[in-house]
Amino acid sequence: MKGPPVLARAVERGLKPFRGERASQLVPQARLSGPMPWVIAIMVALTAIAAAAGLALDNLADRARGELAGGATVQLLEANPARRDVAANTLLRLLESDQAVESARLVPEDELKELIEPWLDLGEDTTATVPVPALIDVQLVSGSGDAAVAQLRERVRAAVPSARVDAQSSWLAPVFSALSSLQWMAIALVVLLALTSVAAVWLASRNALGTNRKTIEIVHLLGGTDKQIARIFQRSIAFDAVLGGTVGLILGLVAVVALGDRFAALESGMVAGGGLRLSDWILLAAIPFAGVAIAILTARITVLAALRRML
Repeated sequence: MKGPPVLARAVERGLKPFRGERASQLVPQARLSGPMPWVIAIMVALTAIAAAAGLALDNLADRARGELAGGATVQLLEANPARRDVAANTLLRLLESDQAVESARLVPEDELKELIEPWLDLGEDTTATVPVPALIDVQLVSGSGDAAVAQLRERVRAAVPSARVDAQSSWLAPVFSALSSLQWMAIALVVLLALTSVAAVWLASRNALGTNRKTIEIVHLLGGTDKQIARIFQRSIAFDAVLGGTVGLILGLVAVVALGDRFAALESGMVAGGGLRLSDWILLAAIPFAGVAIAILTARITVLAALRRML
C-alpha cells in the first residue's frame, strides 16, 4: 500500500527501510517469555529423533541386505548319521566345483549344538534324541540373484533329493518389511511435525498481527509497505526459530546418543548395523536450518495475506 505523496520524503528519511533494531522496535518482542521458541524447540527435538530413527533403520536394512546378498544355506535332514555325513560331503564337493559358488562351508556339529541349545534342553547328547540336520553355508559370487539360487536348488536336489536350499535373505523378508513400515512411519512423523510447526508459526503470526493492528495501521499511513511490515515479523519469527531450533537440536541429539548407547549395549550384530554415519549426522544438524526457513516463509506468507485483507 502506497503512502500519501506529501509524506514520501519523510518516509524516505525516517522509515525506509524497515530493517534492523529500529524496525524491530515497532512490534513488541516476546522473546523467551513467549511460547514460540519452546514450541519450535520441541518440534525440532522430536523431528531430530524421528529422522535419526528413520536413518538408523535404513542403515540397518542396507547392511543386512548387503551381508545376506548371495547367501544361501543347504540343509540336509537325515536321521542316520553315517548317511548324513556321506550326503553332506557329496553336496560339499558339488558346491565347491560350481563356478557360481564363491565359497561353501560345512557347519561343524559343535556349532549346530550351540544353535539349538537355547531352544532344546535335552541333555548332553542332543543328537541322540533329535536328528540334527547337516548345514552348509554357501556364498554365491557377487551379483547373483534369485535365478542363481534357483539353479543352485535344482543342482542340489538332483544330487541329493532330500536336501533343501534356502536363500538367507528370505528368512528376514518379514523383518525387512517391518523395517520398511517403520521407516515410512518415521517419514510421516517428520512431515507431521513440519506441518505442526507451520501451524504454530501461522497462529503466532496471526496473533501478533491482531495485537499490533493499530501500530501497523499507523505504519501504513506513514508510507510503510506490506513487504516492509512483513519483514519486521519475519525477523521476530527468525529469532525465535533460531533459538528454539538450537535448543531443540541439542535436546534431540542428546536423546539420540542416549538411545544409541542403550541399543549398543544389546551387543547384537544386526542392531549394530543401525549406527548413524557422518552424512546422517550432517543431515540431523541441518534440521534447525530447515525449521528456520519454514518459519520465515510461513510468517511472510501469513503476514502478507493478512495485510491485504486488513487494509
